[in-house]
Amino acid sequence: MPELPEVETVRRRLAACLPGLVVEGVVVNDPVVSVQTAAELRDALLDRRVVALRRRGKYLIVELEGALLVVHLRMTGRLLLAPEAGGRAPRFVVRLRPASELLFYDTRRFGRVWALPAAAEDEFFAALGPEPFGEQFTADYLRGALAGRVAPLKSFLLDQRRIAGVGNIYADEAAFRARLNPLLVAGGLGRGEVERLRDALLETLQLGIDQAGASIDTFVDPEGASGAFQEMLNVYGRTGQPCRACGTLIRRVELGGRGTHFCPCCQPLPRGRRLASGGREALERARRLARRARSASDPARAARSAAAAEGRTATRPARGETSA
Repeated sequence: MPELPEVETVRRRLAACLPGLVVEGVVVNDPVVSVQTAAELRDALLDRRVVALRRRGKYLIVELEGALLVVHLRMTGRLLLAPEAGGRAPRFVVRLRPASELLFYDTRRFGRVWALPAAAEDEFFAALGPEPFGEQFTADYLRGALAGRVAPLKSFLLDQRRIAGVGNIYADEAAFRARLNPLLVAGGLGRGEVERLRDALLETLQLGIDQAGASIDTFVDPEGASGAFQEMLNVYGRTGQPCRACGTLIRRVELGGRGTHFCPCCQPLPRGRRLASGGREALERARRLARRARSASDPARAARSAAAAEGRTATRPARGETSA
């Protein structure tokens, strides 16, 4: 999913060419792209001049005179300035004069667009947390937001109500830079750990922006160019590969339906610290899978395990019986 750095990359590219252009047409090829009808989108957007490009969390905002076009790319959305190769129709098109257009492609069709009156912006984004690069996102804010949270740290970082714009890739990478295990109880971080986490988030996000985002799956900028942050990842997507810092193999667990990556050595579980409940379950699932994989790759070991299981079954008393 495009996260803050990817959406910021799109914003910067479009900010260089769209302001001053006027919307002269709106084409909706996929009605699912918006809760509004094609007619409603046209009524809200036609004949309005583009004033600026902004971003709020993972949302791109095309500011028009008196209105906003808001776009969320979700999993596979791409905003392009020229038709995509292959002839597939875009889900949504904004035609601009003179002689320009913005095309929204989206393979999995999860992306959405909204047309809003300018006055509705605050209400639309009311549930989002602060911007990581905004003045509100201080160590004190983060400490207060973490206080009392029993969810895993990774889950907290993904909660858009607490921090706007952080997703799976940058949460894993920031936790690695902060040397914090993503399965720890979020509310259990000490003062120094909170400060490390804030600094790591800003550093990781800024590096992602500097590298024009991460093109792991489908992300490209509006001119079709890929980002480079994927070449610098420390843990995300590197399961079983050696840690760039210490050489320990990177681990992956499933947490809340998402893959979570960390280095067991650089992000240890300090003695006396407890895992969040979801974290304990994720770690145990990963251990079971690892044991199965080892057994599957070693037939002799698998046979020994099966024999041991049969022995335990044979010697276990049946229900209602007592052992001698």
